[in-house]
Amino acid sequence: MTMLYDLTVPAWQNGLRALSGELSRARVWGEENGIGELQFAVARLARDMFPLASQVRFTCVQALQPLVRLADAEVPEFAEDAVDFAGMQEQIAATLAVLDAVDPAALGSDLDRAVSFPLPNGMIFDMRAFDYVRDWAQPQFAFHRTAAYAVLRHMGVPLGKADYVSYMMRYLRPGTAPAA
Repeated sequence: MTMLYDLTVPAWQNGLRALSGELSRARVWGEENGIGELQFAVARLARDMFPLASQVRFTCVQALQPLVRLADAEVPEFAEDAVDFAGMQEQIAATLAVLDAVDPAALGSDLDRAVSFPLPNGMIFDMRAFDYVRDWAQPQFAFHRTAAYAVLRHMGVPLGKADYVSYMMRYLRPGTAPAA
């Protein structure tokens, strides 16, 4: 059984590929509307929130950290934010390359095994693997993924839910899409 893999890696692949598509649309839209890449990279929803480039980097990091904690994997570190769309896309591509190469068995199937991890502020969490995935890994990924999408929308990029869940189109029953 590869339940931990099934609950994580495919969802992160979907989210990262959708985010890559959103960034591509934002780049083109920005060029057409006189908004530069650096403006996007530093854009944020509120003064005390991280900018788009950080949200993209954190989305990637949140897809990689569980591989370290659950599979003891070696993963790339993204120490700095990208300064343009190409850099953000490179981070996403590097993350997807790691995720694409993950052996599902590496994450294991023991949902009750202990997972502990510290935060930079000194807090340490002790939990079961299943709780870690449900209560930390998935929400952290989703938060930063959603924040990146929200920054792009805030900047005016014409994105919608279909962009956010673009991977769902593979499940669409033929002939059921609304007419344009």
